[in-house]
Amino acid sequence: MHFDLVSEITDVATVASGRAIRDLARLRRQHGAGRGEAQGVAAVRLSSGRVRRAEVHWYEAHGIGG
Repeated sequence: MHFDLVSEITDVATVASGRAIRDLARLRRQHGAGRGEAQGVAAVRLSSGRVRRAEVHWYEAHGIGG
């Protein structure tokens, strides 16, 4: 599902790191060593145009994003 963030991400927390990440081998091959998986809450605009508050998850890696 496509969405756009329309607010800052709040309530950020690390939910997994190291071997606790299920896709760790694939993520390391694609992006290099990372710091872990995080989650937070943000307002997002869905492809339908509706704006909803949602829990978002992402992987953090050195040198990616920013």
